[in-house]
Amino acid sequence: MNRGCLAGFFSFLCYMEFPVQFPDPKNADTQGLVAVGGELSPAYLLSAYGQGIFPWFSKGDPILWWSLDPRMVLFPEIFKVSKSLRQVIRSNKFEIRIDTAFEEVIAQCRKIKRNSQDETWITKEMRKAYIHLHELGYAHSFETYCDSQLVGGLYGVSLGKAFFGESMFFHVSNASKFALNHLVTWCLDHKFHFIDVQQSTGHLKSLGAIDIDRIEFLKRLKKALQHETLKGKWI
Repeated sequence: MNRGCLAGFFSFLCYMEFPVQFPDPKNADTQGLVAVGGELSPAYLLSAYGQGIFPWFSKGDPILWWSLDPRMVLFPEIFKVSKSLRQVIRSNKFEIRIDTAFEEVIAQCRKIKRNSQDETWITKEMRKAYIHLHELGYAHSFETYCDSQLVGGLYGVSLGKAFFGESMFFHVSNASKFALNHLVTWCLDHKFHFIDVQQSTGHLKSLGAIDIDRIEFLKRLKKALQHETLKGKWI
């Protein structure tokens, strides 16, 4: 995609129009599958996120596009900071950095295996695609350092006033929560509406994330996309 095409594509995003129109997520199957196939280009990925859809598939499978019902989201204003995390924050044990080691963060997240599966869902193609989004200013990483070593972090995609969390990792207790806490702070400071965490888990619920139905999610997403996207490095 040349510079002229990219400029035109970005103008589409400003007006909530997307160059790739996916099937209506309201017509997804019972598991939330919306479409099969396509590609992992910026046009496809950003169009998908803007329509409440995200990619998730295993190595060797076709690209699968999902819109879950219910959808788990974290509203920044109700994030729960545990006593142990609060102590870690006060201790100055960790240092937070933003958008300084995106490729390393996604590489660490890629090593995480899903329950009962031997392979990561972050394929080489997915890794390359999100690095490209980062280079374009749409994907971001929050990185936790301890003694100058990367020990935890997370990454995701930003459109309008919505942040779509993709994955996180930690090598030291509370390191990923520390990164999430700073993402929440960033979202509060910049008046983001919500953090999309996609799938419901007990761990995320303990941090304040809640399940909302797909219709409600799509309504909130539409409102979030009425705002300008904060592109570029978040530092």
